[in-house]
Amino acid sequence: MKDKICYIWDESLIYQCDRLPAVVGRATMVNDLIVSYSLNKQMKVVRSSPATYEDLRKFHSESYIEYLKSVIEIDDDYMANTQDEEYGIGYDCPPVSNMLELVTVVAGGSVTAAKCLVAGAAEVAINWCGGWHHAQRFGADGFCYVNDIVLAIDTLKTKFPKVLYIDLDVHHGNGVQDAYNLSKSVFTLSFHKFEPGFYPGTGNIDDIGTLTGKGYSCNFPFNAWYSDETIEYVFQNVFSSVWEKFLPDAVVVQCGADALARDPQGGGNLSTRGYCACVATVLDKRKPTLLLGGGGYNHANAARLWTSITALVAGETLDENIPEHSHWTKYGPDYMLPVEPTLTRDTNKKDYLDKCIAVIRDNLQKYVQPSKFQERMLKRRIDAGAQEQNGKDNCDSDDLNSKSIDRVIEDSANLSKTSKKSSKEVANPDVYDFID
Repeated sequence: MKDKICYIWDESLIYQCDRLPAVVGRATMVNDLIVSYSLNKQMKVVRSSPATYEDLRKFHSESYIEYLKSVIEIDDDYMANTQDEEYGIGYDCPPVSNMLELVTVVAGGSVTAAKCLVAGAAEVAINWCGGWHHAQRFGADGFCYVNDIVLAIDTLKTKFPKVLYIDLDVHHGNGVQDAYNLSKSVFTLSFHKFEPGFYPGTGNIDDIGTLTGKGYSCNFPFNAWYSDETIEYVFQNVFSSVWEKFLPDAVVVQCGADALARDPQGGGNLSTRGYCACVATVLDKRKPTLLLGGGGYNHANAARLWTSITALVAGETLDENIPEHSHWTKYGPDYMLPVEPTLTRDTNKKDYLDKCIAVIRDNLQKYVQPSKFQERMLKRRIDAGAQEQNGKDNCDSDDLNSKSIDRVIEDSANLSKTSKKSSKEVANPDVYDFID
């Protein structure tokens, strides 16, 4: 299993994500909990590389990038000016020193993860430092300074023609949907809280894309305090319908943790069970999958969730008692891994859920019909899969998988083991660099 999973890590990636004003110190907490369970030893740890100027230009405007370059030193008493506000820098996205460096490093984590999937170095790539789904082409928005998700999807599209983007954050993934509002090659599927006055105010059931992309955006608007039972019921019905119609080649899942119970910016009432059920359903499709972080403002609970999902991907069962480590005291008073729901009543009625599911299926039937070519390709995939399975019956599958991944690493020269390790890398015995 280890050779099938890439975990994106780098000291600079953790450091820069720890500087993000909305989640100060969260990245270190997440990584340290994963390491405390030794999950890093069950994955291929790949060093993140910063995004290049050209990477950023694939989505963000040149004027915004040039503005970021100009923000060098920010004092504690700095007041945002008119130019800052023009680029979304202000109340929810305060300016920080060395803005361009922060943005390139944060974006680079998700771009590196996407490259791992494109190179065939893994079936699942994980970057919990990514998932900033609100950033727009011309500026920052909603705690997000760069839309690493769009940059990662564009990287995936160099190999995978059709990408399904799934957003589990409590807030609508407006930045990603806006980026692909006219596209038929990227399907955006968002499950989120939708109520008057709740940010960002988009993502209604009727928000389905525009012009050439009409029908290729799907939004499920929950009322407050949606539960595990609600999201599992909805996800099973909607995801299967979208998959059947769109037939993606790769999947990106934003696992924003702010729909968990007790999140200060949330309004959902999920536990780790609800998230893991959704992710497990996606993984069952066995397509190249990129898992990203996102919101999650109860840092201990975000770390609990993403550690639990990492274990799910690695096929590991974890002790519910959190191991003692540098952040152990922050997991009190119970020091347990699962995040449990509160007793708050779910305001989503089944008839409302069924009505929304019916609307979504109607839209899919109306706008997302597979072409004749896609149907032929699907039949070929099914036939090829059957032949491959017959071949596997005659050989040792573990040996085959081992040789396959070694060939990818050696022949493509995409991953090479790092020869130097800092003191903080001791917990990661094998760290790979990605080479373009």
